[in-house]
Amino acid sequence: MRPNRRHMALLISLTLVSFALADWPQWRGPNRDAKVSDFKVPANWPKELTKKWSVEVGIGDSTPALVGDKVYAFARQGDDEVLTCLDAASGKILWQQKYPTVTVSGGSAPAHSGPRCSPAVAGGKVYTLGVGGTLSCFDAATGDLTWRKEDFKGAWPQFYTGSSPIIVDGLCVAQLGGRNNGGVIAYDAATGAERWRWTGDSPAYGSPVLLTVGKAKAILAPTESNLVALSAADGKVLWQVKYSQGRYNTATPIVNGNTLIYAGPAQGMTAEKLDQQGDELTATPLWKNGDNSMNFNTPVLKGGLLYGVSSTNVLFCINAENGQTAWTAPLSAQAGSAPPAPPAAPPPGKGFGGKGGRGGGGGTAGYASVIDAGRVLVALTAAAQLVVFQPSATEFKQIASYKVADGGTFAHPVLSGNRIYIKDKDRVTLWTVE
Repeated sequence: MRPNRRHMALLISLTLVSFALADWPQWRGPNRDAKVSDFKVPANWPKELTKKWSVEVGIGDSTPALVGDKVYAFARQGDDEVLTCLDAASGKILWQQKYPTVTVSGGSAPAHSGPRCSPAVAGGKVYTLGVGGTLSCFDAATGDLTWRKEDFKGAWPQFYTGSSPIIVDGLCVAQLGGRNNGGVIAYDAATGAERWRWTGDSPAYGSPVLLTVGKAKAILAPTESNLVALSAADGKVLWQVKYSQGRYNTATPIVNGNTLIYAGPAQGMTAEKLDQQGDELTATPLWKNGDNSMNFNTPVLKGGLLYGVSSTNVLFCINAENGQTAWTAPLSAQAGSAPPAPPAAPPPGKGFGGKGGRGGGGGTAGYASVIDAGRVLVALTAAAQLVVFQPSATEFKQIASYKVADGGTFAHPVLSGNRIYIKDKDRVTLWTVE
């Protein structure tokens, strides 16, 4: 029996759905937890990945966003910050928008003069935050500018803006400004009108996440010296804790139901249980683990285990129930272009300081990302080594390893289907697992 047009249309529709890419619309994915929902893990990993295309988009450490059939890359070209929209399959440039940005200076910062904040895509808009604190909203289809904010023009953290904006309940929430002159600001995502602001502390480099405890919905933001939960509706402080000895709060908080896990460069990892008490939140300590300090890595939680990379390039696994270290393994990172990382802990009585790109001090370790890709975990080092390993509570079990660029990979990899998008120093490359 020959299928009619209706049947053919249905078959085509089902085929398109089966091959549709899962979105990676913002920093660390849909839920900001570094989890991939649709990566196709092969039965046998190939000897090499297949390179499909590579497009120069500009300098920057910002992780691209993948939404539908488009990739949005935010980078620097010359004196401009540029948002580039690419066709996800072919790499064809569909549109670009640019605006003048600030001069980046100080130590090795000029080598990392491009954006560090990842775009957020929601409601047909793309939101970007540049190194100098310029917050922009673009039409995702055309690239047309919808609105732009420079409320703290000329003010940014010591090592420039590094916190990615988040879209919650029709609000675009971002950490803006610099030391002693900034805070967390919420704008109407459609119009750019300010809805609320909190200026109780200066911005840090870690990115905010959404936290829901009972009926309380909060923006959980790492600031210069605190971790603060602000009501998503009006910016009221629901809870906060002082948790840093310096200006290097770079990790994104991890939320698992009522459990909050946060990491810092000096104190390792802390877990607390949050409960709603009236109009505020209270915290009950669960555990602390000081075995590993973290500079520019946020661990991923999978199956009751935390996998992350320390400031000394050690891949570690921690039991999230009791906070005990399960195992550690060295993770090679030989990225000569890596900016200096801050030391594991400041000298007695001193905070972190010095010059640098995204941190000050010595060494090139601590720049890595870990992704939960379903049946496997994937780590990307600053030296552009993509390491595939098996989830395990007892030992590190490597499955495969691939070189995916010449070096300088400080953005997260974006995985969907059999595709792996890599942003290196100045290019976006699509690799596939064949």
